[in-house]
Amino acid sequence: MTGLVIALALALVTGVGILLGARVPVRRIAPVATALLLGLAGYAWQGRPALAGKPVTAGTNQVRFDEALAKKRQEIGEGISGATRWLVISDGLARAGDTEKAANVLLSGLREFPDDANLWVGLGNALLAHGNGTLSPSADYAYRKAMALQPTGVSPAYFYGLALAESGEFERSRDIWLRLAARLPEDMELREELIRNIALLQELMRRREAMSQSGNPAQ
Repeated sequence: MTGLVIALALALVTGVGILLGARVPVRRIAPVATALLLGLAGYAWQGRPALAGKPVTAGTNQVRFDEALAKKRQEIGEGISGATRWLVISDGLARAGDTEKAANVLLSGLREFPDDANLWVGLGNALLAHGNGTLSPSADYAYRKAMALQPTGVSPAYFYGLALAESGEFERSRDIWLRLAARLPEDMELREELIRNIALLQELMRRREAMSQSGNPAQ
């Protein structure tokens, strides 16, 4: 009941504020009053101020889902298959912040489709997200399994190289991307992206080597 009283008081204050601030004539108060009364009616109908409050903790470590990465996986994957539904479910769980279930769903999918390279790539990505960008042995195995299943595939090599680069293994990433770029058409946008990435990796390796020789740890 207290909540309704407070809501009524706020509605009155709001109405007076509108009348004074906007200089609405008293004879035209009906639309304003109607809007406020509708709001109060909705509150009285659905509002539940007696419920206990639920504290919300700010700054949780929930991993934000990478929409661009998922889109890239779909674009350079090897097409839709029976295993695609597992990737869709996994993406949904990852969007909700449950990276553990996102990875476990793909493990279920792999029991049904053990030779699907796209599922192995998805598992590598899911494990990488669950580890906050850390390339764990399990994620590394998933990527290598995908590459073994599709030696000439685009998606396994691209995402394995990306995971290696993000983990600081620049040389391995460069070598994988060099081999991938060499077999892509020259006018392909992905090839141009890989060439830019490889140049960046070369510069990072040069700087790291220079820092090592000067006795300063690489940043």
